[in-house]
Amino acid sequence: MTEEFANPAEEQHPPTRPHVSNLAIGLSALAAGLIYFFSNPKANHFYDYTFRVAANMLTGRIGFDEPQPSWLNEFVPYDGLYYSVFPLGSVLTMIPFAVFKAVGLITDMPSSLIIAIIAASACALMMLIARRYDVSATRIYVLTAAFLFGTWTWTNITFGGAWQLALGFALIGQLGAIYFTVFYKRPLLAGAFFALAFGNRTEVLLVAPILMWLLVRDESRVGSIEAAIKRVAVFCVVPFILGVSTLIYNYVRFDSFTDFGYSRIPGVLDEPWYRYGIFSVWYIPGQIYEMLFKFWETRNHFPFPIPNGFSASILISSPFVLLAARQGSRDRVLKYLSWAAILVLCIVLWMHGNAGGWQFAYRYAIVCLPWLFMIMLESAPKRVSVAEWALISFSIAANAYATWLFHWTEHIKP
Repeated sequence: MTEEFANPAEEQHPPTRPHVSNLAIGLSALAAGLIYFFSNPKANHFYDYTFRVAANMLTGRIGFDEPQPSWLNEFVPYDGLYYSVFPLGSVLTMIPFAVFKAVGLITDMPSSLIIAIIAASACALMMLIARRYDVSATRIYVLTAAFLFGTWTWTNITFGGAWQLALGFALIGQLGAIYFTVFYKRPLLAGAFFALAFGNRTEVLLVAPILMWLLVRDESRVGSIEAAIKRVAVFCVVPFILGVSTLIYNYVRFDSFTDFGYSRIPGVLDEPWYRYGIFSVWYIPGQIYEMLFKFWETRNHFPFPIPNGFSASILISSPFVLLAARQGSRDRVLKYLSWAAILVLCIVLWMHGNAGGWQFAYRYAIVCLPWLFMIMLESAPKRVSVAEWALISFSIAANAYATWLFHWTEHIKP
């Protein structure tokens, strides 16, 4: 790209002297990490599928000779060995922590530490993105807090099992991909973050074309096709390596490049919510209801309102997300593409027969939050209004209440 042409995002959000400093971002990230670290006194470190496989891989093996503990029902038998159905990307994410175990620093999956790292990383990335907008420092802090503590992210990630940690890594992976694609163009870093995202949640792969277009749209405008191709190629390096490795990993486990093993879980296809298979368009209406319209339950004793432990409306617990419907944008193309990303992700999520098992609200929708964050920034006034304060305050209170119910009491049980 020649120097006289700036990318469209920088025209709308030019780098300026930051009114939220790097130190402030670092301290905010530390605070978010600490809050998440202490949010669950009994984080589910024993649901350690990916950590267990990562530790096994360090010994040169993928499968296990013996059946794994009974609560780890997503280990499936095949050809005399036992394999996890988690994708390769999720396992590789745990390799650094498995190394700690190998050298004797830890004995179990350090769920609380990983939870804190996810929260701190997400906080830092959201603030780095938000400060590229012409909004007040207050809005940057408040909107970041709203997404970390006013959405279902807080309760669900702090469960600390392998499923929830994978969603957390998908969250920071997409945030990093957006930052290094839109605002600070570094194709290799963007691709690495994207690989982190889809390696932990395979459906994220569907937003690749959107990220690629955002990466090269300035080049397409000035007609530099070679530069655009080079950017896309660099972006694809890490995802391509991970994608091919995942196919090989699948083949080694199940003699099929495309078999991730989920349907091999004993009895899973007999469960009533999979009557049309794991994925089907017939599930879409029911899953839309589960995600958007399913009310909390009421009791005639304290606590009176409680969420259903298998799903509940995200609009009830996080009503501030309705602010995404606000009109206007600084970069119209970016806003429309963000809506397209959410729609694509939601369609795939809604096609899944199970809403996500034991959870608060709709945990799968965590993968949509980076794009929702972009939409809200695009249409946000410079300062926070009274109505926004009210919606965000209620959302944070509702999610704090849910975190307390799930992690500190026995009022909600599986």
